Amino acid sequence: MKQIGSNELNSVFNLLNVILTMKLIKILRSFVFVALMGTVLFSVNSCQDDDESGNIGFGTVVGTVTDADGTPVSDVTVTISGVNEEDITVTSGTDGTYTADNVSMKTHAVKFSKEGWLTVSVTVTAEKFDANKVVAANATLVNASAKITGTIIDAKNGGTPLADVTVSVGPAGSATSGSDGKYEIGNMVAADYTITFTKANYVTITKAIVKDDFVDGVVSLDVQMGGQELLRGLTADDLSGADKWYYNEYRGGGNADAYPHWDWACDYMCSLTFWGNWEEQWEGTTLRIRNDEDQRSNPADLDVFDSYTYGSKLITEDNKIMSLRIRTHNADEASPAYFGVQVIDLSAAQPTAVKVGDTKTWGSGNYTDFDFDLSDYVGKEVIIAVGIYRQQTGDYWKQLVLRAIRFADRKVENWDWLPGTDVVDGWKLSIETARSTMPHIKSSFTGISPISAGRNVSMSDGYPVAYHAWRDVAHVGAEWSFVPLRKDPEVFPSEGYIIKTRNTPDVDTKVPESYLYAKFSIASGHNQLTFSTRNFGSNYTFFKITAIQDNGTVTHLTPQSNTAQEASAANDGCWKFKHGDGGAGNPEGYASFVYDLSQFNGENVTIVLGVYNGAANTGENKLVIHTIDLN
Repeated sequence: MKQIGSNELNSVFNLLNVILTMKLIKILRSFVFVALMGTVLFSVNSCQDDDESGNIGFGTVVGTVTDADGTPVSDVTVTISGVNEEDITVTSGTDGTYTADNVSMKTHAVKFSKEGWLTVSVTVTAEKFDANKVVAANATLVNASAKITGTIIDAKNGGTPLADVTVSVGPAGSATSGSDGKYEIGNMVAADYTITFTKANYVTITKAIVKDDFVDGVVSLDVQMGGQELLRGLTADDLSGADKWYYNEYRGGGNADAYPHWDWACDYMCSLTFWGNWEEQWEGTTLRIRNDEDQRSNPADLDVFDSYTYGSKLITEDNKIMSLRIRTHNADEASPAYFGVQVIDLSAAQPTAVKVGDTKTWGSGNYTDFDFDLSDYVGKEVIIAVGIYRQQTGDYWKQLVLRAIRFADRKVENWDWLPGTDVVDGWKLSIETARSTMPHIKSSFTGISPISAGRNVSMSDGYPVAYHAWRDVAHVGAEWSFVPLRKDPEVFPSEGYIIKTRNTPDVDTKVPESYLYAKFSIASGHNQLTFSTRNFGSNYTFFKITAIQDNGTVTHLTPQSNTAQEASAANDGCWKFKHGDGGAGNPEGYASFVYDLSQFNGENVTIVLGVYNGAANTGENKLVIHTIDLN
């Protein structure tokens, strides 16, 4: 037998591999073909099954469109949108109903829109179609026929119309001014808004409007852009809406240097308006040089504030001397902080920022007092700004700590009360102070804080945020002046702002433990005061509302009516009451005390609300300030 060599053997193996491979490919091709045919058949059967079961098919969307009162809204465009599908659009009829046929029974967004109404959307899904292939999608529309209109003029070019200004009210809408300077933002709900006017190379202007500004659904708001900056970042137009400094004393910081006048809970300076870099500290409200890394190249400037606080103040003979109680951080005698006061008379033909006295310097951690003479502005309401200057460029970090801003007819020093003749002995409220307090332009106030801050929060974060939130709701802590004669308040309870008594044997219904005051112009339609309140526990709370006329006449008021659970007159014009109802979730539960002020029609009157220790050793009897309304 012939012996096969290794080369011949390899050839045989190669031939067998080829044959086997071809057979395997043929088998695999047959298998794949069968598998594919099975898939096609399965798919066809599945589609047939879906059609027969009705899971994928077409149905009808129906619904009714009404307003908030349930009244049908006609001519509403109803748009039904689905993924990778053309929109289906129908319109509601006179009865508010609509019907959309041939809608695939899948997930759809149903949008309801009409000029003058807020657009709303609802979602329908496959499982919401009923056995008759019908799904209901109803909508309630909110009337949004209000609008903001106005004209923007260009101060850089002789008051000509300014085009291409972006006018924005945030999510509520935006518009761009045309060649005639006019703009309009429609489809709005009458409410409170902040409006910004922005254009490249112009100072951005911010305006605030409130719901009551809408007259017949329209606010007309004209602005001037391109005006000269009078304070850093602010033009005359900006400053025309400055917050008013109604009162003659503003205290900053939280150290109890002379309790209770300077207690932590009496720090409301940080509810004022600030520009630049500022922080609330235990030592005071601090104006600081803007010194982030990208700001260190800012040039030195001893004429324009780097950071400041400002407000609109009526100057009289009674408050023409402004006193600042200050200290500094990051400064010493060799390298002090530079600061000062500037005044802007917006009624001048060409308003400018005028320095009051020379630029001041201080470089010590010890408190001291500086005074500024505002006699040139007696009889005028002017913008007053207190600020810190950048004395040099580079890494320059100084802090001016404001412990007090005070106004009187003379310099005020140390931790003293404002000087003058008390309207009532022991009240520390002088006739001069009451007379020079500015009448308030607001008439409704709350004691409920939108944000709360407890004693354990950061002074630099928690308190300023909480206090600053008061500005948005007309909180009594920001809008009235608080005077703690003997006892500090409770600032952030959920029931309202609380003033209270000490647990003391000293009974006194003539001098309050503490009080708040504000001044109002009393007139027909603006001469009824309603005070909403409650207290806690089984003891009476003694309080009194007092009216002080500019001539110094003091009248303790008697409520015309009240809804307290228990209430009666007490000594020296006080009233005592018990009422345990009312809270954040139950505003209707508070007791109301109503006062008739019509005897003061035509006058400016300072209203004082105080709590008194009318019974000995009864603990901290609390007076909750929920709301105060003058109407």
